[in-house]
Amino acid sequence: MALTYELIKECKQTGARLGKIHTKHGSIETPIFMPVGTQATVKTMTPEELKEINAQIILSNTYHLYLRPGHEIIKKAGGLHEFMNWDRPILTDSGGFQVFSLNELRKITEEGVEFRSHLDGSKHFLSPEKAVEIQNTLGSDIIMAFDECAPYPADREYVKNSLERTTRWAKRCKTAHKNTENQSLFGIIQGGMYKDLRQQSAEEIIELDFPGYAIGGLSVGEPKPLMYEILEHTVPLMPKLKPRYLMGVGSPDALIEGAIRGIDMFDCVHGTRIARNGTAMTTYGRVVIKNAKYAEDFTSLDPECDCYTCKNYSRAYIRHLFKANEILGLRLLSYHNLYFLLKLMENIREAIKNDSLLDYKKTFFEKYGL
Repeated sequence: MALTYELIKECKQTGARLGKIHTKHGSIETPIFMPVGTQATVKTMTPEELKEINAQIILSNTYHLYLRPGHEIIKKAGGLHEFMNWDRPILTDSGGFQVFSLNELRKITEEGVEFRSHLDGSKHFLSPEKAVEIQNTLGSDIIMAFDECAPYPADREYVKNSLERTTRWAKRCKTAHKNTENQSLFGIIQGGMYKDLRQQSAEEIIELDFPGYAIGGLSVGEPKPLMYEILEHTVPLMPKLKPRYLMGVGSPDALIEGAIRGIDMFDCVHGTRIARNGTAMTTYGRVVIKNAKYAEDFTSLDPECDCYTCKNYSRAYIRHLFKANEILGLRLLSYHNLYFLLKLMENIREAIKNDSLLDYKKTFFEKYGL
């Protein structure tokens, strides 16, 4: 099999799980956060730096790589791993979320989605079969089924039709998937904010017997308490001995809350995006480094962090880099934020091991100011 999941331990305090996902390109300790390398690069970071901070798996985007440079060029390079010089696991999303977020630039039919490129306006068609074909060509370890992600808010009829189309598309994806020895296709559970529809979607998708399952359609604008409520309802419906992936979630509080509810995998652009805007996540909350109060602050970003940035540079220096529009400032904050999130996941795994995840949450939230 291209992928196996090993359940090592369940936290006595919560539904959190300690596990391992085994792939052809290595094993992944879970719960895990996956840095996002949308266009075959995690913005500002080299593969060597990602390894330094112990990124075990990264995510790349089918939609963007299809448009530029094109999956056939990546195939000629020897696949995505060779193309970007990354020898650890890679997950690719289906491109569905990006296509659906185009709104007026796309048209959904039963066959798939016709859309115009955000780059040049050229017309394209993405079907379940095409999404799988592109991902098969890229050669990522985990590929995602093409689904329809309903917006928030959305009425019940829309969400029901959407989830039922997602099921039909999932069946087509499974039929189209050719590289089963090296790549694992995950199904995606939809259903919006309606618990009975989440149950319907979970039952239909799980019946197709994928090697792993994602929860889609959350973190799309709904309040976090509602997201957690839907998670608490949906996760128990999912198989115990297969990976559970919550798509598009990466704030520190949501990573902890998601792990408490039994999620194994997370991804988000959050850490690198706010870094490029001058914001660092630290043990004691966010630091907006452009603020004038840091002009003569020669302490590290985070006194409890031992990353390269915190060991070598002061807040004053990083602020100077941002004020001078120097690229190094973006790199140093991106490095720190990703290190912070991956270290957070390491601490979560340790807390699960010690049956103390709720205690860890309490301490973390108090320090972070949540």
